[in-house]
Amino acid sequence: MNIDTALKEAMSITGAVGVALVDYDSGMSLGTSGGGEWLDLDVAAAGNTEVVRSKLRVMSSLSLNDTIEDILITLHRQYHLIRLMNSSRNSLFLYLVLDRERANLALARHYLKRIEADLQV
Repeated sequence: MNIDTALKEAMSITGAVGVALVDYDSGMSLGTSGGGEWLDLDVAAAGNTEVVRSKLRVMSSLSLNDTIEDILITLHRQYHLIRLMNSSRNSLFLYLVLDRERANLALARHYLKRIEADLQV
């Protein structure tokens, strides 16, 4: 699937508020959907790039021979899910914001994993 289709699929996840496909080498989003006045997805993409880079530095410092599947940030009203793309597209991640009251986190992770597997960039 292409980027637009992937973003549309992600927004169909129950509780989805916004989604972005982000290049963490540059911090730029390749596409966004949702968001709004209170959720600037371009700013969030750039900020979460630092989260990914920081975790990768820590893993390197610890000599962990592993890869990040996803990073979860829980807020009182939201889940922020960062799904790193597979190794062939290793500088991209999907960033999904969910309304915590409406979302099922396990299902959201499952659907985001499927979208990641089908996405052609």
